[in-house]
Amino acid sequence: MTSVSAGWREAQERVARACARARRPVNSVELLAVSKLKPEAALREAYAAGARQFGENYAQELRDKARAMADLPGLVWHAIGPLQKNKAKYVAQSATFFHALDRFDVAEELSRRRVGAPLLCYLEVNLGAEHSKGGVPPNEVAALLSQVQALSNLTVVGLMSLPPQGATPEASRPYFQQLRALAAGLGLPGLSMGTSADFEVAIEEGATLVRVGTLIFSARGT
Repeated sequence: MTSVSAGWREAQERVARACARARRPVNSVELLAVSKLKPEAALREAYAAGARQFGENYAQELRDKARAMADLPGLVWHAIGPLQKNKAKYVAQSATFFHALDRFDVAEELSRRRVGAPLLCYLEVNLGAEHSKGGVPPNEVAALLSQVQALSNLTVVGLMSLPPQGATPEASRPYFQQLRALAAGLGLPGLSMGTSADFEVAIEEGATLVRVGTLIFSARGT
């Protein structure tokens, strides 16, 4: 077993245990392999182990990897990083999901560039009011949602947030609870929350998708 496949298997097992604690079916949570800056060979190892959904932070890297791995059936690409308007075309062309929508001008450009099925989007919420992170304040989410829903080539499926880094995974729990309540109030089913540091807590609080990179790739020298 390769180190990448071992990391993928461990992530799957931890997702399953967290789902069991929360009394949720394991298929209620999608495991996203965050593959930013990782070589194509590492992604192919993860694919061989069973990964089908990959998350990329950088628009041009996403474009390049999607092209290079077009021979693999069933791949689903997620753009998960902040996006400049002038690079929206790469996400519109290559991704199925976008997790960091926090500006209407970017949404307009994505919709204009999108061809085919709508781009599935999560609105990013800055729950910790951190200047170093993107996202809209919680009290502005409803207004952005209303604007984006008027665009023909985007569909908002949920909310995303990265809580302030805490000393323990448990420190993220109040933020996950806040995001869950906000999404429920807006009628949005998707919750993209939780990383390698805290994804098990996120699952306990209702995450429908967790973004795991370090556990699968980074600690193994790839």
